Amino acid sequence: MDWSHYRFVSIWDLSAPPAAVYELLERVEHYPQWWPQFREVTPVDDASGITRIRSLLPYDLVMTVRARHRDPGSGILEVTLTGHLEGWARWTVTPHGAGSRATYEQEVDVRRRLMRVLAVPGRAVFRANHALMMRAGRRGLAARLEAV
Repeated sequence: MDWSHYRFVSIWDLSAPPAAVYELLERVEHYPQWWPQFREVTPVDDASGITRIRSLLPYDLVMTVRARHRDPGSGILEVTLTGHLEGWARWTVTPHGAGSRATYEQEVDVRRRLMRVLAVPGRAVFRANHALMMRAGRRGLAARLEAV
């Protein structure tokens, strides 16, 4: 097993329609406005940007995020990640009841040296850190959707 490889899945049920959820999720440059762990997003061009993310643990993750697939009709947003994490992430937004379900999938290899050194003893902590970040993101997106 590669202890520096992670696969995450998070499911967010939201009361807003899929088109509204998709519209906010595709604007990565606005994530810091509603997702506290996204400290900074710097656009590079129309298809990519540099993100700086920090959750509960005292370190930043810096990655270049590049659009790989956008399909509003099927609700799919997919990006490649390079930098401290390398791999891909995908949002799939679908109708769910009277609102939406946003499914987040991520598969990455950690490249940040400290995280690789601490891969075995820190794995449970890194996963918990990610879960806290996703929980805060869901709350922030739900609040942002209500405010719109």
